[in-house]
Amino acid sequence: MSQPRINARLRSARVAAGYHSQQALADALGVGVRQVRRWESATPPWPHPDLQAALSHLLGQSMEELGFTPPPGRDIGRQQPRSALGSAGKGLATVPVRSSATMQPVSVGGDFAAVTRAHRSLYWSVAPTALHPTVIGHAELGCVLLAETAGRTRQSVACSLSETWLLAGRIQFFDLRESDKADETWLRGLQAAREAEDHLLGAATLAHMAFVPGWEGRRDGAAQRIVAARTYARRGSPPALLLAWLDAVEAECETRAGHTRTALHLINHGEDVLAKGNGAPLPEWFDWFSAPRLAAFKGNTQLRAGHLPQARVTLSAVLDQLSEAEAKQRTVVLGDLAAVEAAAGETEAACRYAVLALDQLERTWYATGMDRVREVRQTLVAHQHEQCVRELDERLYDWSTTVSALAR
Repeated sequence: MSQPRINARLRSARVAAGYHSQQALADALGVGVRQVRRWESATPPWPHPDLQAALSHLLGQSMEELGFTPPPGRDIGRQQPRSALGSAGKGLATVPVRSSATMQPVSVGGDFAAVTRAHRSLYWSVAPTALHPTVIGHAELGCVLLAETAGRTRQSVACSLSETWLLAGRIQFFDLRESDKADETWLRGLQAAREAEDHLLGAATLAHMAFVPGWEGRRDGAAQRIVAARTYARRGSPPALLLAWLDAVEAECETRAGHTRTALHLINHGEDVLAKGNGAPLPEWFDWFSAPRLAAFKGNTQLRAGHLPQARVTLSAVLDQLSEAEAKQRTVVLGDLAAVEAAAGETEAACRYAVLALDQLERTWYATGMDRVREVRQTLVAHQHEQCVRELDERLYDWSTTVSALAR
């Protein structure tokens, strides 16, 4: 039987991984295209050890599976490409490097990303208990696809998988109040970001993870994660808005630890960063923050610092700037405005804002917004016999609100 003219195994693996030309693979490996031509010849030379590892990682197969024959006398065993998610921590999913199934076509990267984008958009309107299982299922599919893709297609899937875990954690933390589960979910997202080699996704995930200790008042634990997030951000090309958000996250953690002066300095720094700008493009997945939302962080910190007139002005301006589509954030701002009025002794105004927040929550549920309303109601205990407070209770504990709070 005549010897084949090319190394068909390597060529097929290259195309399946998204490298449609020999030059594309050469560029990814940092070698000359002539070297790739030699590897795809009928008698491919045995690559240097560093290039063996790179080829296995990029194409998702061992050297023997790629059509190479080791030199006589060399026992290399079955080389395996790098694990998709490494050795995961307790309770975390581990992903096999490659299944026995046929490698997926290049198109799966775009298809998987399209569903990820759809879930991210649905988050702003769909009930969290309805959306969350679907997002988790999508993430599990992404873990399967990681084992069946290679090269650029695998990197694309890893990016979308990291975004999916990030969204799942946001639902768990902000909507379902499952902070421990969110922390574990975000760790999976961080592992996927590593596989994608996406430093900005890593920074965003680590900053979200800072909320877990931060909301519990554990300042040191939050600070460590913020430092890590800022380090990852520096490795990429962070847009000004993402840098300002990191300031806002740290400010939130400082505020909850009682350090409102430090928090206000951080927010002022974030405002300066936004004013200067840096021209770096904004990642598509970074859709939860804006200049008005930075101001919302500021208003909440002013409230907790006892700067009531300033907080009232700041939060009222934010409410005017938020669009109707930003329903979840509007409930938080309305709750904070209610808290400002309650702290100022304006009981009727406090109840009026709280009812507006409940109106919004009836249309778009958000656990964080409901928490704000309940906190306000706690501060009104001394006024609970006043008519406006009773009317607030009627709304707070009517059938619709009660069932929605328990169901969602």
